[in-house]
Amino acid sequence: MCGAHPSMATVTALGLKLPDVKSGLYYGAQALKLNGRMLACTPINKSAEVNSAVVAMGFEERNKLLKSHPSLYYITDHYAPHPTVLIRLSRISNLELARALRIAHRFLSAQRAKPRSRKRATPRSKAAPPATQQSRRR
Repeated sequence: MCGAHPSMATVTALGLKLPDVKSGLYYGAQALKLNGRMLACTPINKSAEVNSAVVAMGFEERNKLLKSHPSLYYITDHYAPHPTVLIRLSRISNLELARALRIAHRFLSAQRAKPRSRKRATPRSKAAPPATQQSRRR
């Protein structure tokens, strides 16, 4: 964690201090996960700037950070539809990075606490019943 600017190693070291966070891979990239969900990782999409990290975050919190610290946080078209924010590791302090990781941890913890609703299967039309084994043999 020494040095002028944080790196993914710093992200990992700070993130592993948070409860239940584990190191792993996400789409083949170095990542931190909370209960199997991506908390932070190395961005793999080419739209991200070099030496960045992508961090899970709710849209409202992301918008606040983008407005208050546009030199530290940014978003690209690829990441915009997802509850994430990109961080310029070359500009952020360890203190601010730790804060962003705590926000991500709270966000994912709240997501896990909410019961997941299961989507109901849409009822099939009576005009087109499912194929039976007999009709498949013909």
